[in-house]
Amino acid sequence: MNKNSRILIAGHNGLIGSAFERYFKNKHFKNIIPISTKELDLTKKYDVGSFFARHKPEYVFLAAGKVGGILENSTYPADFIQKNLVIQSNVFDSSVKNKISKLVFFCSSCMYPKSAKQPMDEDLLLTGRPELTSISYAMAKLSGLYSCLAFNQQLKKQIFIPVIPNSVYGPNDNFNPSSGHVLSSLIYKFYNAKINKKRNVTLWGTGKPKREFIFVDDLVDACIFLVKKKIKYLPINIGTGDDLSIKSLANLISKKISYDGKISWDTSKPDGAKRKLLSSKRINDLGWSSKTSLDEGLDLTLQWYIEKNEKKITN
Repeated sequence: MNKNSRILIAGHNGLIGSAFERYFKNKHFKNIIPISTKELDLTKKYDVGSFFARHKPEYVFLAAGKVGGILENSTYPADFIQKNLVIQSNVFDSSVKNKISKLVFFCSSCMYPKSAKQPMDEDLLLTGRPELTSISYAMAKLSGLYSCLAFNQQLKKQIFIPVIPNSVYGPNDNFNPSSGHVLSSLIYKFYNAKINKKRNVTLWGTGKPKREFIFVDDLVDACIFLVKKKIKYLPINIGTGDDLSIKSLANLISKKISYDGKISWDTSKPDGAKRKLLSSKRINDLGWSSKTSLDEGLDLTLQWYIEKNEKKITN
């Protein structure tokens, strides 16, 4: 990969895609090909094939797809499995036909068995059933992962790099409480409660499940590192090695936002998996580790989110 490489970022308006675009622009790469849903519908096979044939990307970062939290997964399971399968199939097929150099595919920690021992290493995949609240998304991502490995085996080249990040957060995240993940949803709820002077915030579940979070810029750094490597074992986890309970995260975010109201827990709502801590030994052994602490990453995310919302209020 050099400054003249043709780099396709699928889903460049989202959390991960926008971070890649920001990275490449800061590094003065000259041929970035960002695409969003408005520019190209990745579920349309002919359109995807024509786009690849026209632009001839050398590197592809597939950050596009249907994502969401427990509520979205439970409400639209068919959309989660069908849309992601179609997008993956179309992009993989066009990538192979146009002889790309590398494709980074983003999997999910929800692919691991619900009862997997912690921390979860890559060999535990397919040893048990995933958590049911996100099983449609998990099955689509598992299909994409093993498609990557199958292409590498059949083509006798390591073209596809399937990575498994834990919960990613940062600027440009989805902060919609109905469709976003837990960290971004908590930021929205506490910020909204503060500016509207609400004395109580009700959160789903018990708050006991533990989660691991990785700042999006660290994920980008890890992927660039892997693209330059010959990797012996795939897939590969990307995490920080640390986790905390949802309740602790809620307390931390509410403190940073200076929300002093009451936090209630609706235990009639599902918790999801009890714990999802990744083993990042594979990537650590290659020489990479995360750099941004949760405290620092939250400060950067909150700064971006608050500045964006204050501009909206001003306007």
